Amino acid sequence: MKKKLWGSMAILTFLVAGYAVVQYFVIGADRAGLVISKLMAQISLNSFWYAMLAVHIAASAVSLVIGPFTLSASFRERNLQRHRNLGKLYMLGILFGGGSGLYLALYASGGLAGKLGFGTLSVLWLISAYRALHQIKHRKVLSHQKWMIRNYSLTFAAVTLRIWLPLFVLILGPERFDLSYSIISWLAWVPNLLLAEIFVRRKPLLPARSSFPK
Repeated sequence: MKKKLWGSMAILTFLVAGYAVVQYFVIGADRAGLVISKLMAQISLNSFWYAMLAVHIAASAVSLVIGPFTLSASFRERNLQRHRNLGKLYMLGILFGGGSGLYLALYASGGLAGKLGFGTLSVLWLISAYRALHQIKHRKVLSHQKWMIRNYSLTFAAVTLRIWLPLFVLILGPERFDLSYSIISWLAWVPNLLLAEIFVRRKPLLPARSSFPK
């Protein structure tokens, strides 16, 4: 059951990351629905905004696809050094993805609710990554694992957002996109984080001795 869940999560992350990379770096950002909706709303987007969007997409995609492997106990046990190296790359992705996400949140669709939703997501994303890093630096492996689960639940918002968005557009219609986005800006990550918190509180994690940093 765990392998199936892990496999499903990994497939979704690769699909979403692949879609984002193709959409924004191959097809072009100006043809993306997110950008088109902002231009139609006559929101001025400068070159710095496009640069931050590119950083956010690239960095977040890296963390999104790496996450399932850093969370896998079997992968960690068989490939401890790779686990550490991937973890460092994951954290860099969060640093750049979260930092750029804070800036992009200022321009988020959905009014103040949308800006606050995505802004809060970026802040918690950065804080939980710092907490996870801080715990492993102090050899608190169990706490590190729990913070990584919380953090990845926020990273996974990239997937859940793209699940909720077409559903809301179908239900409320494209003409109420701002309303949909204001709700999704919270719905994309709050349930993820709540489920992660329930998981880490109910299921004790067993660290391996080899998990401790040298």
